[in-house]
Amino acid sequence: MAAKSYTREIIVSNTPGAAYRALTSEFDKWWTPGSGSLAAIDDTVTIKFEPTHWTLRATKLVPDVYVELECVGAHHILEGLPESILKEWQGTKLKWQIQQQGEKTKIILVHKGLIPSLGCYDVCEAGWDHFFVNSLKAYLDAGEGNPYWPFTKAKIFKK
Repeated sequence: MAAKSYTREIIVSNTPGAAYRALTSEFDKWWTPGSGSLAAIDDTVTIKFEPTHWTLRATKLVPDVYVELECVGAHHILEGLPESILKEWQGTKLKWQIQQQGEKTKIILVHKGLIPSLGCYDVCEAGWDHFFVNSLKAYLDAGEGNPYWPFTKAKIFKK
């Protein structure tokens, strides 16, 4: 039986259009500063958590409905974790489904390939729980997320 990839869902008080924009061009409002935005297939964005960074390429974009990104470049360094995590995200896919639910919007994230046997799983799970479950939801519900900035690193990643 294959290990289950990281999967979570949130329901927000905003439109599918706002969710789609957050997932394609407003990363700095809820996740982390990035370079680039995703307007078309094969566009890339580099997400940075210095010294860690990942380059994500858009593989499927359906406005207000679906965003799929493949990690095409991984450089994951985290103190206390083995060097083997460096490329663990490479080839994984971030899949966001956006669904209108009455006056609200449901967003489902599947990080396909982020599985419990990976060395980075625990810290990545905690990171997604913070950035997707809490920060993206806060950004879409109230207009203010809690993205990564160097001074917040300690409170997000330390247990």
